[in-house]
Amino acid sequence: MVMRNIVKIDEEKCNGCGQCVDACAEGAIEIIDGKAKLVSEVYCDGLGACIGHCPQDAITIERRQADEFDEQATKAHLAEKKSPQQQSDLVCPGMMARNLRNQAEPTDSGSVPAASQLSHWPVQLKLVSPQAPYFANADLLLVADCVPFAMGDFHDKFLKNHSIVVGCPKLDDSRFYIEKLAQILKINKLHSLTVIHMEVPCCSGLTHIAQKAIAGSWVKISFEDITIDLRGDVIKTENIANRF
Repeated sequence: MVMRNIVKIDEEKCNGCGQCVDACAEGAIEIIDGKAKLVSEVYCDGLGACIGHCPQDAITIERRQADEFDEQATKAHLAEKKSPQQQSDLVCPGMMARNLRNQAEPTDSGSVPAASQLSHWPVQLKLVSPQAPYFANADLLLVADCVPFAMGDFHDKFLKNHSIVVGCPKLDDSRFYIEKLAQILKINKLHSLTVIHMEVPCCSGLTHIAQKAIAGSWVKISFEDITIDLRGDVIKTENIANRF
């Protein structure tokens, strides 16, 4: 081991957007369990080309004892990553942000199926980048991930002309959701925010997440809180004002 410069990744700041992976020519960084990680010290040359591509400022350069950069091992690593099988194993297509423009086509019977109103990908709050262009000046839905399964007309009734992020307040990290939503609010001038959740008690945690995120962002925005019953019907709609 030698004293040298090497990449350091702050996992608390990292949102798993994957931009650093694309920026690292040596293949030293991969997304593992939703976070960017340095897979081997020998693949990192310490020059920090990835730093300017991180929207969260989660990457820095530190000087410490580390294994020496190994150019030959790096070349072998990159050659291995180029195989189609390795690419499918290591790179998640869900990390790539994209806009969607869907139009339903007639079926063989001549009928036209209901068109998807989803305008972007990804939609999971863990995966989206706060800087994604589809959040700029958007009408944003924060939706419990069970809601679209309960509502047969969710796309036409709510999703049309909206951006969306989804999550489960019971199973996922609420603190992470609060911080991520606060970032989205700070960076983008949202036209509106609508929270949609199921009637079960644990699902109402999504409303708490929205309130905490708004308070943490210091953005002046109220939001509409909509409760759906297990049959997919709207049973309550409430406007929640800022209280900070």
